[in-house]
Amino acid sequence: MTYRLSLLDKSPVATSPAEALATSLAYASLADRLSYHRFWVAEHHGTDALASAAPEILATHLLARTKRIRVGTGGVLLQHYSPYKVAELFGVLSTLAPGRVDLGIGKAPGGLPFGTRALQSELAAPRRPFEAKLRDLDLFLRGPAPEGHPLAGAEALPRAAVAPERFLLGASEASAALAAELGWGFVHAGHHDGDAPATERSLARARQGGPEPILAVAAFAAPTREEARAAAAQRIFKLHLSDGHAVNLGSLDAVEAYARQYGAKPVKVEERRPHVLAGTPDDVHAELADLARRHGIREFILDCPVADPVQRLRSIELIAAASLRAAA
Repeated sequence: MTYRLSLLDKSPVATSPAEALATSLAYASLADRLSYHRFWVAEHHGTDALASAAPEILATHLLARTKRIRVGTGGVLLQHYSPYKVAELFGVLSTLAPGRVDLGIGKAPGGLPFGTRALQSELAAPRRPFEAKLRDLDLFLRGPAPEGHPLAGAEALPRAAVAPERFLLGASEASAALAAELGWGFVHAGHHDGDAPATERSLARARQGGPEPILAVAAFAAPTREEARAAAAQRIFKLHLSDGHAVNLGSLDAVEAYARQYGAKPVKVEERRPHVLAGTPDDVHAELADLARRHGIREFILDCPVADPVQRLRSIELIAAASLRAAA
């Protein structure tokens, strides 16, 4: 195999939040033993389907319970937070676990409107543009704010001896260009859309000055193709609202709740079935190898679309075992 494998975990709730977080710990510990490269935890708000509301806290716990694997966020939703505070958090994390911390930043709100309003209720209005906040975060990760900056003199401490690796998560050429400009890694969110032309364009743009980009994909392996494809079948609903706002949601119940909380009338709901690399472990690797050839990818982040704890753990065991067989 000529590509690295990493994992994204959203702490999906199969029975309870406690079970979901315990599974995340077991998932990361197993990934560490199986030699996956990174383990990232996501941020979502106001949903009972996911227990991933505080990735910084979960990452701290996972770093303490693993030995080798890089641990990070996929990603911190910067629109809700002070860049200065995020820089402080990751200064502490990187000091506790030097050389093992990744800081992934996401642009989306990560939840339904009521949760977003609650998160942002004490932020200044109008909200600062995401790009401005990302630039400030990059600044605080590097040193104190310089003269002429509105926050001149502020310095996010502690400053870790080994800084976290920095990544911007996105699915557009604009996000790829911003990552390249700042010298951050770029992760294309292929697990959200599977749009091959859009993937090609954003990866090409990321390579214009930035580090080698990473591709996130939805992937699930089982002993048989039939079992894998039955378990991993997904539906995404794109809600279009009367003010032009559009958002992707995981269920019709979520569509109804989002429209009600947002306070605008639904205009259209599009149902899509995003592509999942689902099959035997050899099937999954065949698709990964094809994507690696087509897009020049050297690292994939795998997002498992299945909530069942046993199936999730078995999937990454099967995929890792297939990697070892191919290497041998």
